[in-house]
Amino acid sequence: MSLRIHFLSSAVGVCAGMLVMAAVAPHGLSKAYAADASAQSQPEPLPLPPSVPIPQDVPYGGTISLKVDATDLPRHILSMQETIPLPANVVEKGGNFTLLYPMWLPGNHSPTGTIDQLGGLKIQAGGKQISWVRDTVSVSAFHVQVPKGTHQLEVSYQLLTPVSPKEGRVVMTDVMVNVQWSAVSLYPAGYFTRQIQFKPQVVFPAGWSYGTALRADGAQSGNTVTFKPVSFNVLEDSPIFSGKYFRKFDLTQDDKVPVTLNVMADRPEDLAATDEQIKAHRELVHQANLLFGSHHYDHYDFLLALTDKLGGIGLEHHQSSENSGPRGYFTHWDKTFAARDLLAHEFTHSWNGKYRRPADLWAANFNTPQRGSGLWVYEGQTQYWGYVLAARAGLMTAPQVEDALAEVAAVYDGRQGRTWRPLIDTTNDPIISQRAPQSWRSWSRSEDYYSEGQLIWLDVDTLIRKLSDNKKSLNNFASTFFGTHNGSFVTSTYQFDDVVQALNAVQPYDWATFLHQRVYDIRDHAPLDGFTRTGTRLVFTEKPSDYITSYSTLRHVTDFLFSLGFSVGKKGVLAEVLWGSPAWQAGVTRDQELVAVNGQAYDADDLKDVITAAKSKDGAPISLLLRDGDSFHTVSITYHGGLRYPHLDGKMDGLAAILAPVGGQPSAADHKE
Repeated sequence: MSLRIHFLSSAVGVCAGMLVMAAVAPHGLSKAYAADASAQSQPEPLPLPPSVPIPQDVPYGGTISLKVDATDLPRHILSMQETIPLPANVVEKGGNFTLLYPMWLPGNHSPTGTIDQLGGLKIQAGGKQISWVRDTVSVSAFHVQVPKGTHQLEVSYQLLTPVSPKEGRVVMTDVMVNVQWSAVSLYPAGYFTRQIQFKPQVVFPAGWSYGTALRADGAQSGNTVTFKPVSFNVLEDSPIFSGKYFRKFDLTQDDKVPVTLNVMADRPEDLAATDEQIKAHRELVHQANLLFGSHHYDHYDFLLALTDKLGGIGLEHHQSSENSGPRGYFTHWDKTFAARDLLAHEFTHSWNGKYRRPADLWAANFNTPQRGSGLWVYEGQTQYWGYVLAARAGLMTAPQVEDALAEVAAVYDGRQGRTWRPLIDTTNDPIISQRAPQSWRSWSRSEDYYSEGQLIWLDVDTLIRKLSDNKKSLNNFASTFFGTHNGSFVTSTYQFDDVVQALNAVQPYDWATFLHQRVYDIRDHAPLDGFTRTGTRLVFTEKPSDYITSYSTLRHVTDFLFSLGFSVGKKGVLAEVLWGSPAWQAGVTRDQELVAVNGQAYDADDLKDVITAAKSKDGAPISLLLRDGDSFHTVSITYHGGLRYPHLDGKMDGLAAILAPVGGQPSAADHKE
């Protein structure tokens, strides 16, 4: 304490002295201070470092070898060794050489590269280590000062993948691995990625099988598989699923173009598919061939993980797709149908998204920003065909798809965010939020171009059918817009006017205004005219549809969205609260825990009974005890609307015609143009 008193006394003395000096300081001294301050220079920005080399459409000399070791399952680490031959000018003169880690990934529509997981980066030449410097602006770029006369770089690094979902998407478990080449590759800056050749190699855990669109280059050596050289565009677009428990199913059609369903699972019993179930997947390929009248692959591999351990995924590629589903995908077929439009959706992307792509989504390499103004076509129409093809193939029944469409209509018609934010602006969401959780999704909106886009294309389809007396439909648009140049792998880009022109070629109409109103304008309601034209309308009843039951079971939620205005997830935690709903008006928010209802511990069925009992105008308010962290509070909700679940009512003939299988045989044409 004495030291503290002494310090304070000294401080007081110093301060007092300063006050005395200030009091007796001549007036001119303060003017001097002011003059000094006015003479002080203002800060200026430092110039940015030299930019990363702009990609050029010229061949990169030599083939890059890349080896991935996927055997470190306990630590969830992928280890890479990469040998990069250097261009002649770098060999001759030496100097700066820049490597890039992919960030802007096709299908993600945003800079989602896992640069934060990159570790242990070492670069050598002739056995000697070379230092590298990360670019301070483009932090996924690494600058290397290469000594003159160096012919190649030996690069080693690891991908420190998440060990739990809290850290990100889990890609390695004790029984399966998902290798995504964008996460395990470095590539030279200054070139279009289609001009860079890679020769990939993977070391798999002993005894495991794998599926990929890549093709092996010779026989497998032990656990190591060497694949044929491909461009970096093709490599990034050809992920691998590998697992201990694995089955392959042949879905090839009469056109002899190989199509394979590669399935890995957490347990071997999850792979017990019946002939009828595989027949439905084979019919998916058949129906897609009939719809588009073409294909843009020389083989196609569905990659499907049945798991509750590996992180969920649904990602399109030109000759394959990454998909995950519930463990009961086959073994509980009648209960898991709400997950079975996924393969149809991702397969459609081979035509819509990979072959035909909005012009501002195409980029020269994987570090050039993308823009998503056409995602309402890229994803919206794909979402539409995903449902339609699932029904046509028998992966879902027509009534199940109709119930799914009713849910979509109810959700998006009730989104209050549409009163301030047009649909087109949601195409920026992959960049803005990257699917981060949102407190008020129904107000902020979140990638609504998927499902509201789906409703737009139902609107288009039914209008074409009406205007043409059912002689034409969106089927015709699909075959003429996406089905050109059969067998070609070359991406064909388009813009808004190209879509309008193609629609007019099918059925003349003012499609520009039609689409602009639904995509660019603020609208009070979702586009539901597609239902009206088919003789149906959206209604609500007290009984959930089979689709809602299946969806809720798969997502582990109980749906009260259209009554009280919230859904309840695991352990009573509120998964979503709708803006403007009775719960919202009472101050309820997501992530609160619903502890009790009317003084009784929360139970989903009991809450349904309480909502039903409150239908009477004399019914008492519903009391909810909520936990928010360490705090508890009670809210009272006055609601007399009863349970409400969306359905379609009326004649189903129009929708049935859209969802009915198309007859005929798939095209046998297999030439490249």
